[in-house]
Formats: sequence, C-alpha cells, structure tokens
Amino acid sequence: MSRLSRTGAVIDRELRTLVRTRSLLAVAAAFAAIVIAVAGGAVGAPGGYVSLTLDLLTIVEVLVPVLAFGVVYRSIRGDAERSELDVIRTYPVSRAEYVVGVYVGRSIGVLAVVAASLAVAGALASFASPSAASFLATHSAGDSPVVFVRFAALAMLYALAVSAVITAASAAARTTREALAVGVALVVVVAVGIDLAIVGLLSGGAVGDGLEALLGVSPASAFRGLVIELAVAPALASPPPIPVASPAVSLLGLAGWTTISIGVAVLAVWR
Repeated sequence: MSRLSRTGAVIDRELRTLVRTRSLLAVAAAFAAIVIAVAGGAVGAPGGYVSLTLDLLTIVEVLVPVLAFGVVYRSIRGDAERSELDVIRTYPVSRAEYVVGVYVGRSIGVLAVVAASLAVAGALASFASPSAASFLATHSAGDSPVVFVRFAALAMLYALAVSAVITAASAAARTTREALAVGVALVVVVAVGIDLAIVGLLSGGAVGDGLEALLGVSPASAFRGLVIELAVAPALASPPPIPVASPAVSLLGLAGWTTISIGVAVLAVWR
C-alpha cells in the first residue's frame, strides 16, 4: 500500500465521520444560513458583486475560523479520547500520513461549506439592482462575477490556513477540554487578536515602514488585504484608502501559517 493510498484512506475516514456527525452538520448549516441571509438582504440593492463582497468580507473573516473550529478541533483529539489513535498506530501509517489525511479530510468539509454558501450568495447577487454604484469604475474592469469568484477563492485559501491551525491545536492538546480551550483561544487570536495587537502597535508608534509586512502576519489581515487588492480594487475607480498588506506578503503569511501548523501537528500527534 503506497503512502498516497494510506493518506487517502485517512481522508475517506474523516469524510465519513463528517457526514455522520450531526453537530458538525449543524455548524455548517448555521454558517451557510448567515452568509445566505446577508446576501438575500442585499437583493435589489445597487452595487452588485462588489457591494456583496464588501458586505461579506468581515462576516467571512470572523465566521470561517468558527466554522473551522467546529469541524476540526476534535479530529485528532477525538481519536485519542476514543483510543482509536492507539489502533491507528498499529497500522503502517506514519505521523505525517495520518495528520495530512485528517487535515485534508476535515478541510474538504470546511471548503465544501464555504464554497456552497458563497455560491448561493453569488447567485443571489445576480438579482441586485443593475444601476451602477458611484464607487465603481466605468470601464470593463468594473463590477462583474469575477470579483466575487476571486473573493470566494481567497476565502477558501483563508479556510485552509485556519483549518491547519486548529489541526495543530487538536494534535497538541492532551485532553478534550484542553483542545476546546486552545481551539477557542486560537479562533479569537486568528480572527481578531493579532489585528488588535497590530492596532496597539500602530497607536503606540511602534510600527513604521514595516506595516505591510506586519499586516501579512495576521491570517485575517492577510485575507482582508488579498480581497481588497485582488478582488475589490480592480473594480474601483480609485484605489481604496485603507492600508492593506501586499498580496505577496499576504500569500506568504497564509502559506506560513498552514505549513508551520501542519508541521507542529505532525510533531505533536505521537512520539
């Protein structure tokens, strides 16, 4: 049995677990309901896809970590509590194969919910008022479905990074209560904590020319910067006046959180 086959078996196991767990389905339904409700409330309003992207930006920024937490936090810790991890260790499965399989399987669940919710939201945006908003560009780079497609793609990239962080917490925790506490703390840190720390540094004058790099350190700020720069800004008549991280720094930041978190999970899952 090849390494890919062993990892695939773990992925299949995780997907079956997600489908059978009603509490996880409830979390997914709540996320979808909020996103679709916001999109439904914007039906008939001017602005189209750009307005919907801006309306959903903060909501997705906060709710994706909550969704990832609900889906991922008990993945590895739950196996350990049920002694299934001891059984898995008797099979020829390495730590990396197991962790990657768990991460990919749970991430597929998170991505499916995010993609489906945003797809319905985007479909509702097609019923928005055709009148152009004043902030839109008058050339062909203005409001179009491409804006929302880019936003959805970046939201899924953000979800992958956050899911990796929660996977690391699930692997490192030694009890379910500890996994819950660490997971909640990480959700707060990822969603708002690092951003608040950056604001504190700015207000204290501790940040100079390195603001773009510092913003890329935060997963939420990196996601926000990518959406503003790559999805929204091309549809605007003038650049947005808010400071954002550069796309390159933001992509490196999200990739760094993902890679480092998976590495921590592999090291912590068992000796």
